[in-house]
Amino acid sequence: MRSWGITDTGLVREENQDAYAVITAGQFTVAVVCDGMGGTYGGQLASSVAVRTYQEQMAQQLRDGMSTQQVAQVSSYCVSQANDAIRQEAASRPGYERMGTTLVSAVACDDSAVVTNIGDSRAYLITQGGITRISKDHSVVEDMIDRGELTPETARNHPKRNLITRALGPERQANADTFPLTWKQGDYLLLCSDGLVNTVSDMEILFEVIHNGEPGDCLSRLLELSRQRGAPDNVTAVLLMNI
Repeated sequence: MRSWGITDTGLVREENQDAYAVITAGQFTVAVVCDGMGGTYGGQLASSVAVRTYQEQMAQQLRDGMSTQQVAQVSSYCVSQANDAIRQEAASRPGYERMGTTLVSAVACDDSAVVTNIGDSRAYLITQGGITRISKDHSVVEDMIDRGELTPETARNHPKRNLITRALGPERQANADTFPLTWKQGDYLLLCSDGLVNTVSDMEILFEVIHNGEPGDCLSRLLELSRQRGAPDNVTAVLLMNI
């Protein structure tokens, strides 16, 4: 498996509150992206604590030969550990009580993967046949889409598009979703913060990953597209390629 990652402050924000990591744990590749919230320093701290705790716990808990169901259970447990770590950190710092972060992760091996998410950072499966969003946003506009009040197109510019309904940190219990999937040689998994998808369309992502040069360069091209459109938020993405 090959992997690439990129993160950028963007053109408006003063600080980068995103964080990401990719590690190898036995037969598995573990990738995670977090987008912090709760004030400049609170967001930075929450996302960094979540990434560090999640990857450390995954490295300890994963075992070769685990089924996708077992991997999903381990990932959910590690998300809960990250939630606890954020809350403990917040409790020790006055003014940081409401800090939190999104989290999206992929735990992948040769023919299968498990995506976990909480918040509105996303995971996509990208193949020669197209692009499929795996994760489901926990956000006000996603709920409005589900109720038929918005289309995905109008949601992109809705004034409440940044309001999320789940996150790590603010709640005592982490309520993440897990999505098992199969993938094959030549397929890609993309994890990204909302700073990318709010400025670049799914079809543009598909084109850059599959059709426009070397895959190792596509994250830089996607970031440049976002910056050309103002990059009002931090932009972070991780790409996994099944080889």
